[in-house]
Amino acid sequence: MNKFIKNWSLIFSIALISLMSCEDLDELNINPNGIDPQVADLNLLMPTVLTSVGKNVVGLGFGDIAGVMQHTQKDGWSSGHNDYDWDNDNKSWSGYYGILRTNDELHRKAVEGDYTFHEGVALIMRSYVFGLIADLWGDAPYFASLKAEEGSENFKPVFDSQEDIYLDILATLETANTLLSGSQSSYDNIDPVQDVLFDGDVRKWQKFANSLALRYYLRISEKLPQVAQQGINKIVSDPSTYPIMVNVADDANIGYVGNSSSDSWPTTTAFNNDPSGSYMRLKMCSTLVDKLQEYEDPRLTVWANPIEIPLKVVSGTKVDQIEDGYRLISQDTVDGYEKSWGFPLDFDSLYVGLRPSTEAASFYNLNPNLDQGVYNPHASQLNDIYKESAGDLLQMRLQSSSEVYFILAEAAEKGWISGQASEYYATAISRSFSAWGISGSFNGYLDRAPYNGVESIIEQKWIASWSAAAEAWFDYRRTGLPDLKTGELAKRQALPLRFYYHFNDEISKNTENAEAAIAKLEPTEYKGIDVSNNSAWSKFWLLQGTNKPY
Repeated sequence: MNKFIKNWSLIFSIALISLMSCEDLDELNINPNGIDPQVADLNLLMPTVLTSVGKNVVGLGFGDIAGVMQHTQKDGWSSGHNDYDWDNDNKSWSGYYGILRTNDELHRKAVEGDYTFHEGVALIMRSYVFGLIADLWGDAPYFASLKAEEGSENFKPVFDSQEDIYLDILATLETANTLLSGSQSSYDNIDPVQDVLFDGDVRKWQKFANSLALRYYLRISEKLPQVAQQGINKIVSDPSTYPIMVNVADDANIGYVGNSSSDSWPTTTAFNNDPSGSYMRLKMCSTLVDKLQEYEDPRLTVWANPIEIPLKVVSGTKVDQIEDGYRLISQDTVDGYEKSWGFPLDFDSLYVGLRPSTEAASFYNLNPNLDQGVYNPHASQLNDIYKESAGDLLQMRLQSSSEVYFILAEAAEKGWISGQASEYYATAISRSFSAWGISGSFNGYLDRAPYNGVESIIEQKWIASWSAAAEAWFDYRRTGLPDLKTGELAKRQALPLRFYYHFNDEISKNTENAEAAIAKLEPTEYKGIDVSNNSAWSKFWLLQGTNKPY
């Protein structure tokens, strides 16, 4: 696992091309101040692809999806994060297709130069990005995409079905596994410095390909159970042909350098000293905090700081004072707060998280600082490591061995593979502890969080997805677990299921094909005021007919 990437910012500045929103799918996005991907060395394209994907994964899993999955909440400027206040004017896929265009050049150069390693890498990253697009939006341009330079007939590609995209991703990952099955010495032109994910280690890339295939076989397991069972069993039963991530050293992580805001962890305070900046606005959610406390989970101490001043009820009236490190309040103050906001104060002396979608986020737990996004002495801030720009634990976590073992646990529970589900479950949690630097605290944990079937698997997988919560969202949609409840300000009284197709970038420029995809979406009772089936509360193919998550 590549914990820290030296010279990453230099690589990034040399290789960077524009991945920002484009005017149409027919335009190749090139930064006039950067290197044209068509003439750049393929090794210089690789770090651009990898870091761009990694930053998108963090942007999802530590951003708004962490709010959906109730890992975090914001107490300032919070509606998109806490309340899913989304519509067809945000969350465009243009940046994802920008990454794919760069990756397409990497693949073309690899094929032309007969560089098999780079070809395998490009196929894995193509699968990863297209997988995210299908996961987040549903049907999307796939087979006819990235071909605009071949002629105007490709300017408005059809939206391929989500099912076909997933199946072709799995076929592509099979090809990548074959391409990467040789010995390390059999590959040419590998530059470990430019491979910011695995330092040019061919076997780790092969493990990534097969672990990603496990992810997508499980993804389609409710719709195509026989395909999923056969695919997972094929991989697990033949480890010499299909090696997978089994140790934390195999994890697909990219570290930050921290030399500027663009190559630093998103809540760094080094380049944003605004007292109401991104670090200060973000708090842990009570849903996760309470669960971690229930299990006496030491990961809580890694992810959050203890509160500075706990609350304590004392006798008398109109009492509100700081004494011996506590804020002493009388019952009349408690009653007044609870009457105003409709929920109780949290008197925990160590860790307090914000309630999901609460109206009182800025005032939570009698916060005396009433502005948005300020320090709350009665709620837990994120651990101080999240003020830093870089560090061993500040990683772009694309996939982990912990996730792989949770997949194996679920497959074993279904009877699809040999082995005990409880043992895979235990190994998955232990890998998570190791990834967060607390492997010595694992002993005894299973006594507090014992194996109890699929519900325990998904719950622990949800916990372990901290800072990479998008995967927990995808599991929730498939299983309905964990059973998360929305708060009073949520845009709908159910969690969202997908991203809206963006009007400017996806609908207005490719209207006929976009409307055909929208017509295939199945609205739920929570569609609300959305004027078409293009709703975050509509079901795409993956969920239709499953009765999940609602």
